[in-house]
Amino acid sequence: MQTYAYKALTADGAEARGVVQAMDEYDAANQIKEKYKIITSLSPVGEKKSLIPAGSILTKDLDPRVKTRDLALMCSQFAITLKSGIPIGRAISMIGNQTKDKKLKKILLDAAENVTGGMTVANAFERHKEAFPITFLETIRAGELSGTLDNAFGRMAKYYENAAKNQEKVRSALMYPIFVLIIAIIVLMVVMVKVIPTLAQVFDSLGGQMPLITRMMISMSRFFQKWWLLISLVIVALIVAWKSFTRTEKGRILQAKLQLLAPIFGKINESNGAAQFATTMATLIGSGLTVNNAIATTAKVMDNYLLHLDVEKMTPKVEQGRNLAECFQDTEWFPATLKEMTAVGEESGELDQTLDVIGEYYTTETNRLMANAIAAMEPTLLCIMAVFAGFIIFAIYMPMFTMYNLF
Repeated sequence: MQTYAYKALTADGAEARGVVQAMDEYDAANQIKEKYKIITSLSPVGEKKSLIPAGSILTKDLDPRVKTRDLALMCSQFAITLKSGIPIGRAISMIGNQTKDKKLKKILLDAAENVTGGMTVANAFERHKEAFPITFLETIRAGELSGTLDNAFGRMAKYYENAAKNQEKVRSALMYPIFVLIIAIIVLMVVMVKVIPTLAQVFDSLGGQMPLITRMMISMSRFFQKWWLLISLVIVALIVAWKSFTRTEKGRILQAKLQLLAPIFGKINESNGAAQFATTMATLIGSGLTVNNAIATTAKVMDNYLLHLDVEKMTPKVEQGRNLAECFQDTEWFPATLKEMTAVGEESGELDQTLDVIGEYYTTETNRLMANAIAAMEPTLLCIMAVFAGFIIFAIYMPMFTMYNLF
């Protein structure tokens, strides 16, 4: 089936617009002529120019995706609105008009027009797939097919609300260490560029010799002043080379291994991956998606590439009739608790509820591990800063005391 957008004239000469799904243009024209006598325009949606013109809000944004917090709020509004019995096309239009985010508002109003014209909700949102995660689109499709669209939106509201809270917690936890590092870099730059060269000029004019620690800092200062451009270029080149390497298969595998095997943070990434798998699967299965389709979709949303490969390998096995717990035993990087609890949920016939509980457990565990890592990081940073500050103080004050002997 192909989707066609059309323009037509009503009996009183007014212009009407909409979309229809048909096998070909002739079938589409026949469907339209049942409502309107004159068709002024008919074109496949795939060939139609984007409704979002160049230079608009979406094209100006570096990241076209809708923010997680806005997505959670929107899903919550849909769940409440649909349960009240409002038709889906009207619900999308109503929520779109209430949305403050201009980018999301434009998408919702376009989707409302297409749904009112006969397009499915999933296809209407898929026209803007660059703005939404694949989990969102597949959950809508599953909810629409099973007739539980309100339940699908309710599950997604909870899913994206938890995701938004976790993102905010991570940003808040990392704010202090990042602030300390930025201050340290600024202080080092000021000392190297302004303070140390001034002291060196004074000592050179007096004919004295500065202490070793100060000479070391002066040498570092002169080195960075002379070679700062080359050092910057080397750093940029290394970053670009690493980014290019991680786009290859070997690079993605190496990066994923480093993420999972790194001290402290490896456990955090493993726990986060387990939470991501469980919560995504629970949302998709609870919305009516079959296990094999849910597995295929979940594989696409896994952040870690090795975990993505583990889930991807499970898809053909599930399609062959093997149960999920059996397929899980062949995976290498997922924690054993997740595998065992998945088997329990499958045996009890309550897989989505069990995965929901597992997801909450691993989300809590990820937050706990992250909090412990940040708590351990703070005193470590303070110790490093104390050593760093002490080195600078000795390097500056020792020559000042020596200077009195030169007068």
